[in-house]
Amino acid sequence: MLYLVAFLLHCLPLAMGHYDICKSWVTTDDGPSWEFYACQPKAMRMKDYVTVKVDPPGITCGDPPERFCTHENPYLCSDECDASTPDLAHPPKLMFDKEDEGLVTYWQSVTWSRYPEPLLANITLSWNKSIELTDDIVVTFEYGRPTIMMLEKSLDNGRTWHPYQYYADDCMEAFGMPARRVRDLSTTSANRIICTEEYSRWVGSKKEKNVRLEVRDRFAIFAGQDFRNMDNLYTRLESAKGLKDFFTVTDLRMRLLRPALGGTYVQRENLYKYFYAVSNIEVTGRCKCNLHANLCSFKEGTLQCECEHNTTGQDCGKCKKNFRTRSWRAGSYLPLPNGSPNACAAAGSAFGNCECYGHSNRCSYIDFLNVVTCVSCKHNTRGQHCQHCRLGFYRNGSAELDDENVCIECNCNQIGSLHDRCNETGYCECREGAAGPKCDDCLPNYYWRQGCFSNVCDEQLLICQNGGTCYQNQRCICPAGYQGILCEQSKCDSDTKACNSASRTYLSLTTFLIGALILQL
Repeated sequence: MLYLVAFLLHCLPLAMGHYDICKSWVTTDDGPSWEFYACQPKAMRMKDYVTVKVDPPGITCGDPPERFCTHENPYLCSDECDASTPDLAHPPKLMFDKEDEGLVTYWQSVTWSRYPEPLLANITLSWNKSIELTDDIVVTFEYGRPTIMMLEKSLDNGRTWHPYQYYADDCMEAFGMPARRVRDLSTTSANRIICTEEYSRWVGSKKEKNVRLEVRDRFAIFAGQDFRNMDNLYTRLESAKGLKDFFTVTDLRMRLLRPALGGTYVQRENLYKYFYAVSNIEVTGRCKCNLHANLCSFKEGTLQCECEHNTTGQDCGKCKKNFRTRSWRAGSYLPLPNGSPNACAAAGSAFGNCECYGHSNRCSYIDFLNVVTCVSCKHNTRGQHCQHCRLGFYRNGSAELDDENVCIECNCNQIGSLHDRCNETGYCECREGAAGPKCDDCLPNYYWRQGCFSNVCDEQLLICQNGGTCYQNQRCICPAGYQGILCEQSKCDSDTKACNSASRTYLSLTTFLIGALILQL
């Protein structure tokens, strides 16, 4: 009960406030009528409506059963994970269950028995609905927080993914980024993607379990630490480019890249103490209804906005039939305090009612559909009212719909992207291993060579063995007498002379190759 009270008080500033009423019945000189306002649903615990997926296959422990130990008792490996026994199983659903007092339940991965092969796990949360975050995302890890992980988001139900925040005990080493804190960001960088070291270093305390995406700290940049200036936050959400979309997701994905080590290096003699265990994931937000609804219901297995303002659709993203005189527009927080509803209006039949936003000077009436549509849209626009962008272009968030530069070319990297189309924020759909808005960069553990290729070796997880050295993450240069991708195989046998001869030949060849590479550079 105390936890619930604390939770409600924590969310109070964001769950209450403006924009909770969509309309009111008023009387004017022309008679009674509805007066519309911008509106939005209340915040709620989104984990109650989530679908979870864990991959790759076989990453969840228990099949086959295995024993594991903890950092507190690294050589007392008496704990067991067994998927066939309910009391010993750790399936993904335990990240979202209601725990009894004193009994912690959690999802658990297999142990790092295949080291130095990376222990990688993805946890994907899906809502099949756009939601807007209103509070911190909090992930609770049992038995140590990962030393390297990243959080990704999707705005299109998992078709494309974009980095949300990076976590590492050494950000520069893991991701090539300097460590930053959200509380140090400014009003112009509030939606910057950062790497933080705050939640990854081993502290040896069972109390240090949580990893956060600090949504509240980003809101506080505009609203103040006590959230007394919510009007300024709403104004910035409406006016700052990309800020509203930063807090909008349809899916979240945690990529767990290296488990807690309990120290500074991996102890190869006891790999059963390295694994991931997640006991809880808290996501607080509201349904995105484009400020056209103040209620959101869970129907037929999915969240649905109960749309007002003559709008319809899962996100209230279009006008109802016979209410399409003007192009659909999202509601606006401005002007304060009630915003602009931008309600859809009843359709008329006159050509003069058709809006093309200056991108066409001709309209056509489609008789069997009873629709007026713009013809030959210019400036890379398309749609009934030239209100959308052509494929290969995306909406310029800083331009009005009647601006000639309203649509910007995607400019997707031809090698790193799957095609030349991008989403509404300009992000291209990347091939495996590629990253960045234009797919012209590579994810960690990949390198660029006319495309992104998986690292053969590195200085962290895929370490060259037996004294081998990693060359540009592409191959291991092995010492005399060793071969294999990671120099893991011995070329020598019991014949000492043959071994010595092979060593001299290999050393000569290695020296020649290194010299040739230096000349090329």
